[in-house]
Amino acid sequence: MQRQTWTNHITYILTIAGATIGFGATWRFPYLVGENGGGAYVLIFILAMILVGIPIILVENVIGRMAHKNSIDAFEENTNKSAWKIIGYMGAIGAFGILAYYMVLGGWVIAYIANIFTSFFGDIGLNLSSPITKEITSEFYSQNIENSPWLIGFYTLIFVVINYIILKKGIIDGIERSVKWLMPLLLLCLLGMIARNITLENAMEGIKFYLIPDFSAITPKLFLYVLGQVFFALSLGFGVMITLSSHLRKDEKLVKTACITGIINTLVAILAGFIIFPSLFSVGLAPDSGPSLVFKSLPIAFSHMVFGGFFAIVFFVLLLIAALTTSLTIYQVIISILEEKFKLSHNKAVSFTLIAVFILGNLPCILAYGPWSDIIIFGRNIFDNFDFISGNIFFVLTALGSVIYVGWVLDKSAIKEINNHSSKSSLFSLIWFYYIKYIIPPIILAIFIGGFVIKI
Repeated sequence: MQRQTWTNHITYILTIAGATIGFGATWRFPYLVGENGGGAYVLIFILAMILVGIPIILVENVIGRMAHKNSIDAFEENTNKSAWKIIGYMGAIGAFGILAYYMVLGGWVIAYIANIFTSFFGDIGLNLSSPITKEITSEFYSQNIENSPWLIGFYTLIFVVINYIILKKGIIDGIERSVKWLMPLLLLCLLGMIARNITLENAMEGIKFYLIPDFSAITPKLFLYVLGQVFFALSLGFGVMITLSSHLRKDEKLVKTACITGIINTLVAILAGFIIFPSLFSVGLAPDSGPSLVFKSLPIAFSHMVFGGFFAIVFFVLLLIAALTTSLTIYQVIISILEEKFKLSHNKAVSFTLIAVFILGNLPCILAYGPWSDIIIFGRNIFDNFDFISGNIFFVLTALGSVIYVGWVLDKSAIKEINNHSSKSSLFSLIWFYYIKYIIPPIILAIFIGGFVIKI
């Protein structure tokens, strides 16, 4: 059967943008900025995106389009050596690992949307119609997120079902068609929230914190945090880029698409900060509250706004859309493998993937904040271990393997691929090739080692 290709360049860009604009850009990036010197983090992130992110996007695009196969078989297509497929297997395991907790985060977001919405109709849910305190949001988080595993299980299942409805229609009729509507809606929510928040009292103080670098905050640890965020934000190292680019036509300009992907991801991440920091500073909240920033601190800021409940729902819908466009493409990595390598029908591959991830991944992560909260391995609960193992081990090793594969195995054929098999090699393609061959591998090794030094 002939492999489907993207309808046009725009829909591919929207899909690849959706794959990378998830919690990494809308949630993780702002709280890391808050914890690590504001504008200094933003500045280094932009540099890291240019020097590391975009070159590795191009690596994965080359692998995918050259092979036109799933993210495991792609590593054997041009070498006939099955040993290289272990890179693809590591990426698939990493994709499973991130879906294990990522879908639960989606359930958390739906829980907030539901509770804020129900508060409009009575004294229930999370009422943001009048100013609230950190104690109230912390209590709500404890009761409705950390200590309500069955309710979060229900909300997570809703998120899984939404993914199923789209995924069963296939990569073109399902993912591509959905993203054409979801991405403009996300942008509309994003711009609407920015327009509202930058007009708040003291908003300019938040913008100054966000944009003016504190160079005293620049440390080797900060560079590692930024590089890790680039990997997380761009979905590098778990087969998403390889899978999506395997559906590209041969005349697609890979350098252009890689640059656009990096630019869009950076732009959305930076724009998200214009929602977060003006709202926090408008009510005198510290910007360094870490992962709880979105779930505990921001609701306080919304409660001080006119129509705060409405704007809170818009914000969490934005988060949900970002999470959905990413989760669809991560699921597709595993679905493509089951379809092409194990010859399952599309419907069976979709059903098996979502059910297996829910039972083996989502449920343990949900129960980690309930009956299984006492299960601690290496100082982390189950939820955090899925995050650490996928993000600090499998993704990084897969990215390293991919770079070595392109630089040392595909060798000069990779240059031909990004030049669309032209007889002439551009200067950029030559610089890129030797850069990813000799410079990028040590950088990835530093991220790998640094991840253990910082988090263990």
